[in-house]
Amino acid sequence: MTRDEKSVSVRPPDGNEGRRTGGGTVHPVVAAVAGSACISASAVFVKLSGANAGTAAFLRCVLALFVLVPLAVRECRRVGARPLRYRMMDIGAGVLLGVDMVFWAAAVLTVGASVATVLLNIQVVFFPLLARLVSGTGLSGRFVLMTPLMLAGVALASGAIGHPQPGSNPVAGVTFGTAAGVAYAGYLFLMRLGGGREHTVSPVCTSTAAAAVTAAVMGGLWTGIDLNQGWDAWGWLIALALVGQVLAWLLITTALPALAPNVGAALLLLQPVMAFGLGVAIGERPAPAQACGCALVIAAVWYNSRTPRPSGGLHEKHPAP
Repeated sequence: MTRDEKSVSVRPPDGNEGRRTGGGTVHPVVAAVAGSACISASAVFVKLSGANAGTAAFLRCVLALFVLVPLAVRECRRVGARPLRYRMMDIGAGVLLGVDMVFWAAAVLTVGASVATVLLNIQVVFFPLLARLVSGTGLSGRFVLMTPLMLAGVALASGAIGHPQPGSNPVAGVTFGTAAGVAYAGYLFLMRLGGGREHTVSPVCTSTAAAAVTAAVMGGLWTGIDLNQGWDAWGWLIALALVGQVLAWLLITTALPALAPNVGAALLLLQPVMAFGLGVAIGERPAPAQACGCALVIAAVWYNSRTPRPSGGLHEKHPAP
């Protein structure tokens, strides 16, 4: 499967034009940008809620299921049940998503919303390694060149090098952010393998349910699950579930299978850029070295995601893993 960045319409793997949701066609680029915007607000919602990492991750998934389950049932009645093979992929992806959410929420509470979302981009290092291990996809020279720069940027962004934001814990932050990035890479990999077919809501619903169970176990053992939240906290957690989980992942799982890997990665790069701005907007003040680290991470991801140009000047097409 190949994609040309200059294409006006993008054809998903099953041969249907675009992906239909509610009777309309969602262009994958538009869906990816909108999904990135939704996810970029998630870290701010977590921080404003004041909930601990386990509670935020668990309630994010459980509250989302109140919307996803009816939509998934309706979808299955319309297009039939999702094959068992792909449901198992969805469950495996959901387990990884639950691990990612708990660690990522811990990173948000440790180093701030803006920096934590940038740290999550460490998945750009692990995704190609996973593709290499599973499907034999080669590693580009650009990836080998950019990986040390990205890791240096992560160290700066977290505050492990230089002066961190007052009140943050850079060692814990980079540890939680790295663990979240590894799990997130696995989630994206499995969702990509199982995506691009008739079902849009069902994969998100199944993975969210598996993530809820994982977050309940992991969060319950680590931070505890506290359901005694104030009204303000519940409001932010509901927004986190509806915007950062339901809407965001419906849009992203619609878009990713229909985009070349480098194009999808470049569009998802909007997440840390917007999250950094939102974090500053709510009063976070990363140290100058952290801001430089964030910029270095974003630049490295952008450069690694660019499509190489052969001598003829045309964009090289990349097969999906």
